[in-house]
Amino acid sequence: MLTQAVESYLELRRAMGFALHSEGSLLLSFAKYSDAAGKSHICAETAIQWAGSARSVTTRARRLGQVIRLARFLRAEDQCHELPPPVYGGEKSPRPMPYIFSADNVNRLVQAASRLGKRNPFRGQTYSTFFSLLACTGLRVSEAIRLRFEDVTADGLIIRCSKFRKSRLVPLHSTALVGLEQYLQKRRPFAPFDDHVFVSLRRRPLLVGDAETAFRTAAEKIGLKREPGLPRPTIHALRHTFAVRSLEHCPDGRDRITKHMLALSTYLGHSKVADTYWYLEATPELMTGIADSCETFFAGGRP
Repeated sequence: MLTQAVESYLELRRAMGFALHSEGSLLLSFAKYSDAAGKSHICAETAIQWAGSARSVTTRARRLGQVIRLARFLRAEDQCHELPPPVYGGEKSPRPMPYIFSADNVNRLVQAASRLGKRNPFRGQTYSTFFSLLACTGLRVSEAIRLRFEDVTADGLIIRCSKFRKSRLVPLHSTALVGLEQYLQKRRPFAPFDDHVFVSLRRRPLLVGDAETAFRTAAEKIGLKREPGLPRPTIHALRHTFAVRSLEHCPDGRDRITKHMLALSTYLGHSKVADTYWYLEATPELMTGIADSCETFFAGGRP
């Protein structure tokens, strides 16, 4: 039965480190659908019918894409499995263009965050440090929230089991390390029984919702609003900004650019270097620079 083949496929991929939570549920649902239809092998028509029961085209494409990958795997041992055509198109919608902060806006945002604690200045100290750290490291919000005292080392920040269950070391500039240590001197006595770096006034680890609320409040204070037709500023945009500014300072030369991209991809904790290259095509300023370099190159100059 197809269900057994799916379970073996999922077991193998999970052993390789893939979580496959939603994907596993989808494939098991497809296997039961196929079993009920009397199909012991993947049938393209059955797969298309099953995927087509989803409401949106994007969901149909995603469901069919899961079956296509399963079929490619199973056909390596049994050619009786059919490979469904991607009749619903691509699985992923285009990623929206990221909002990029100017250096001045980052400074103003941090200053506004430092004034959030009217009754208790510790709140302002927490969020000004939190936003500063996101801006100068490109950490994900969840990664910064999970930081503990032991993760702050002389070599940088240890990011443990982050997205894709990967850990990495994020080096810090000396000024960033000094600023973080200054905050920790006030943080440790405030909530001595919790070892998270960032805590709320409740003396508990920050929540993502709390950080997003503080960001919106600070952004409103400095008049940072969404312009018509442009992306809106979000706390995650601090990570986007870090990535784009890093690429803007990328050295010339094919080999040096390749090494820079690989280093940045590792630093950001991307699972695929393609996720880092996305910033090149998603940011008009960087695309303009690439176009200018290409024009210079084809005109006979050096890029």
